[in-house]
Amino acid sequence: MFAGLQELGVANGEDLKETLTNCTEPLKAIEQFQTENGVLLPSLQSALPFLDLHGTPRLEFHQSVFDELREKLLERVSAIASEGKVEERYKKLEDLLEKSFSLVKMPSIQPVVMCVMKHLPKVPEKKLKLVMADKDLYKACAVEVKRQIWQDNQALFGDEVSPLLKQYILEKENTLFSSDLSVLHNFFSPSPKMRRQGEVVQKLTQMIGKNVKLYDMVLQFLRTLFLRTRNVHYCTLRAELLMSLHDLDISEICTVDPCHKFTWCLDACIREKFVDNKRARELQGFLDGVKKGQEQVLGDLSMILCDPFAINTLALSTIRHLQELVGQDTLPRESPDLLLLLRMLSLGQGAWDMIDSQVFREPKMEHELITKFLPMLMSFVVDDYTFNVDQKLPSEEKGPIPYPSTIPEAFTKFLQEHRIACEVGLYYILHITKQRNKNAFLRLLPALVETFSDLAFSDIFLHLLTSNVTLLADEFALEDFCTSLFDGFFLTACSRKENVHRHMLRLLLHLHHKVAPAKLESLQKALEPTKQSGEAVKDLYNQLREKLELRKPSPAQVAETPSMELTLPTVPTPASL
Repeated sequence: MFAGLQELGVANGEDLKETLTNCTEPLKAIEQFQTENGVLLPSLQSALPFLDLHGTPRLEFHQSVFDELREKLLERVSAIASEGKVEERYKKLEDLLEKSFSLVKMPSIQPVVMCVMKHLPKVPEKKLKLVMADKDLYKACAVEVKRQIWQDNQALFGDEVSPLLKQYILEKENTLFSSDLSVLHNFFSPSPKMRRQGEVVQKLTQMIGKNVKLYDMVLQFLRTLFLRTRNVHYCTLRAELLMSLHDLDISEICTVDPCHKFTWCLDACIREKFVDNKRARELQGFLDGVKKGQEQVLGDLSMILCDPFAINTLALSTIRHLQELVGQDTLPRESPDLLLLLRMLSLGQGAWDMIDSQVFREPKMEHELITKFLPMLMSFVVDDYTFNVDQKLPSEEKGPIPYPSTIPEAFTKFLQEHRIACEVGLYYILHITKQRNKNAFLRLLPALVETFSDLAFSDIFLHLLTSNVTLLADEFALEDFCTSLFDGFFLTACSRKENVHRHMLRLLLHLHHKVAPAKLESLQKALEPTKQSGEAVKDLYNQLREKLELRKPSPAQVAETPSMELTLPTVPTPASL
């Protein structure tokens, strides 16, 4: 409590204890101690007895004076930090720190010492080490001081950042497994600016401040974790962090990050969920502007493009462009905008390989993707248009051709072997589901059972699919629809992928009342958790079971209704008389 007072020549409790132990007249000793260490103001001595008459303890009086002086001192320190020439004010603060640092462990004085350190751009290293060595001091110091400690102690900074990164990933996963299934409010609904207001991004932004070294450390943590886990949410955080610093006009960092302008432009596209022609030209300019010898920047650009929000925007824009090309009677290879979208998708999807191999060059565009796969998707669009027009014709003019039920073998093969084709194909299926196009959905669904790296069973795709199929809620009453969706798709992976099990339970929790009772019963049996199932699956299954129990009729209703027929006695006929 009194740490450091002796070093400054100020008497403390230990001095008073020693005085009282060795004196013959304790009252006189106390009076002398009060005179020597009290507030040395002549006019105050006559006023103190007046406080005594009011029963105000001297401790209370001195504490209030002390608190007032401390507040004045804190104000003065802040004023010194903003007045006069830079060199002069920092010299004053350094002198003040030198005089006061010995009192840093004294709780009542500590705020003043910490305030002085906070305003110093470079605290003496010796003092930083003393703060770092003491857990309580480290915890009490301002983030401005911690930054100076962190920049030379990557391990300590990592310990501070690690829980935040875990929290961020957990928040993203919780959103993907949310119990709310809605087309309007899904994983991609929040705007980029709204996402950047999240607790983790704000805390990291504050921790970094204007310190380029700390920013580089965080980026290195994100790259390492992305390589270790392949979790694309680290790519989202990389982009959000840069744009959060952009929002605060932290030019010290934004000007040195070569991805800044590219990320800024892409952020605007993500906000609109579409890459327009003007922004497409800008993005292309950034990619084409990567000079020889600076290829390493492609690693960071690929990570920015690997962000699921970026992939979502690029894929949605690709589907929209394909639809426009159908109307214009134009082939994919003749559209520069479409080729740019595919180029960026390819760069984003190749992020992990590029950072892992440290070979910084753009992935080669697959020729067949442009000349075969995309025209095939356009043919599906034409099939839909043709069928819809045919359905609107008067009955006597309708053609006998039913909706195509088979899918080209090449389509399934593309989804299995080509990553970009698979990504675009999955987004096309999401598109037709959102359009409530049941025929097209059931036609293409079998192709999802085997896809490149099981992309069709990824959390992001299943989150969007389960949300979109709620628009086809009335179809769940049909046996064929449920068999195709549940037996033909979900249940093929339920036993080997717990996340698929969870998404299927989420969907049934939302739409169980639409499913036929017999089908629902068989699905409930198929979804029963095993001993190896995680708590999340067991919890969802129990929720579903409880809901189904509530829907069952009560025993009183099930009991057989008593017969209303009356038994009449046998009456003899006239012939038998």
